[in-house]
Amino acid sequence: MDTLTAELTRILDGRWAQVRRDVRKYLEVEAERGSFDTTHLGVDAHRERVTRQLRTLAETEQPRLGFPTEYGGGGDICAAVVSSETLGFGDLSLMVKSGVQWGLFGGAVHLLGTSWHHDRYLPDIMSGSLLGCFAMTEVGHGSDVQSLRTTATYDPDTAEFVVHSPDVLAHKTYIGNAARDGRLAVVFAQLVTGGATHGVHALLVPIRDERGSVLPGVTIEDNGPKAGLNGVDNGRLAFDHVRVPRTALLNRYGDVAEDGTYSSPIDSDGKRFFTMLGTLVRGRISIAGSAGSATKRALTIAVRYAERRRQFAAPDGTEVALLDYLSHQRRLLPALATTYALHFAQEDLVARLEELQGDEAAGGDDRAQRELESRAAGLKAIATWHATSTIQTAREACGGAGYMAENVLPSLKADTDVFTTFEGDNTVLLQLVAKGLLTNYKHQFEDLSPLATVRFVAEQFVGAVMERTAARRVVERLVDASPAREDDAAVFDRAWQCKLFADREQHVLEGLARRLRAAARDDAFEVFNAAHDHVLRCARVHIERVVLDSFVAAVARCDDEQAKALLDKVCDLYVLSTIEADRAWFLEHGRLTSARAKSVIAGVNRLCRELRPHARTLVDAFAIPEPLVRVPMLDWT
Repeated sequence: MDTLTAELTRILDGRWAQVRRDVRKYLEVEAERGSFDTTHLGVDAHRERVTRQLRTLAETEQPRLGFPTEYGGGGDICAAVVSSETLGFGDLSLMVKSGVQWGLFGGAVHLLGTSWHHDRYLPDIMSGSLLGCFAMTEVGHGSDVQSLRTTATYDPDTAEFVVHSPDVLAHKTYIGNAARDGRLAVVFAQLVTGGATHGVHALLVPIRDERGSVLPGVTIEDNGPKAGLNGVDNGRLAFDHVRVPRTALLNRYGDVAEDGTYSSPIDSDGKRFFTMLGTLVRGRISIAGSAGSATKRALTIAVRYAERRRQFAAPDGTEVALLDYLSHQRRLLPALATTYALHFAQEDLVARLEELQGDEAAGGDDRAQRELESRAAGLKAIATWHATSTIQTAREACGGAGYMAENVLPSLKADTDVFTTFEGDNTVLLQLVAKGLLTNYKHQFEDLSPLATVRFVAEQFVGAVMERTAARRVVERLVDASPAREDDAAVFDRAWQCKLFADREQHVLEGLARRLRAAARDDAFEVFNAAHDHVLRCARVHIERVVLDSFVAAVARCDDEQAKALLDKVCDLYVLSTIEADRAWFLEHGRLTSARAKSVIAGVNRLCRELRPHARTLVDAFAIPEPLVRVPMLDWT
């Protein structure tokens, strides 16, 4: 590895560099053994292999990173998130199954349970001797968690909860670890006691005994083969008046006394619900990071292929490498620039998660927590959509060879496809981002209904939320120190770029607010529904501005001049390709002249040419273990 590549790797690895190195070493060893070659595996064999790999992974320190130190954990949730992200370089079935086991199932027990649950379950969860499920999604309700139909009704005569699926719409579905391996499920259900319903809570419900036999009252069905991720045993769960003890309730935020009396440290049902879900935000953060890892792997393969593969003769008679064509550069290099941008935004998000873990110990900051959840939702949506489009582009850029299973790209495409809808449907997540912006986070525990949103907008001033993060402070200093520019070179001026992104965000948000102010009680839903296109644009431009802030800050803190100069160009390409993709809006709203819009297009072309010699360096800096990008088509060229 040359000096520049090594320096870029150091910058990308960031503060959790050792965690990344440890996971990459694990992946390299497993890949050399052929553990991630799933080309000829059927569903059953793939599941068996991934379960074996899960137990092998349990022998390392990685699964313990996010759990409390008093149980042998690392006490570092952020390190666990980074570990999961880096696992995304390998078989994504392993990443997802381990995320279910230690992130969702284990995380729910850790963060929603209390010391009784920790003492009883965490050691076995960490070791992998107790495999479990996270049973939230139902046939009838996925994104609308508050409307789940499964019930957990308390019986004071026996001090038990009766968990029941009243109809097929209440059956838990697509539940990882359910079809084959899970013995214990965290089941989200409407908590009922004394005839009153207290909203959705989580309970621990055994579904199999130690021999693997399904327990009485539990019905388990296999969801069957999927488009991808077939190493994960997704299944459907139904409960027929299954009784569990009172202690099965994960009672950190809501408890039921032996006589049936309900109590909670949080008075508001809405606030309690969002607080419980907020503790599990790391799942969305992990998915965004893992999507980024899969994208990096696809781009590494495609760039290497494009450097070697030659097509059509130049005037001197020599055949031209694919990556020397501007059209091919435009396929891959803007996507590569966006991948870098999202990496730095992900790094800032994880760092913010760490800060809030410390704040929580000191009493917590509700507004900051809501901001974190909003940003996690937005980045998850943008990063997973980017993965879907970029992996498809990489596949096409490799022609017919890219369609061959042995060259990995088809499996990356299939495995990441579902990322856009699990851990939250992307379109719904962007609505949550926009609603958070509209309320300026002041009513963070609002019920998020259309009426509540429009009533708030009608009463309050609405402004873009420019969070006072470290990245935003860097951008503000840069903008304040830069004079206004009107020449064509302004498209390369960082202050102009930042102001353009911020202005677009402000304009779109204020326009949305004006539309919603027209709503009355009787037509609130219709007005909000009619503005959905505006809602989604509002969220997207907000996240694109946040991503730019993170990239600018990353460049600013780079102390190696050569690496800084290269990252500066990559940041320019991210900005100009984003503006180019949305230039209709900028032109329609007078933010760009036609001449300036042409300068943006010319700027993208120029940057593609200038970055072409560095393309291999930029992908090699991801430091993906060599066996994971060593595909047969690279030997043909």
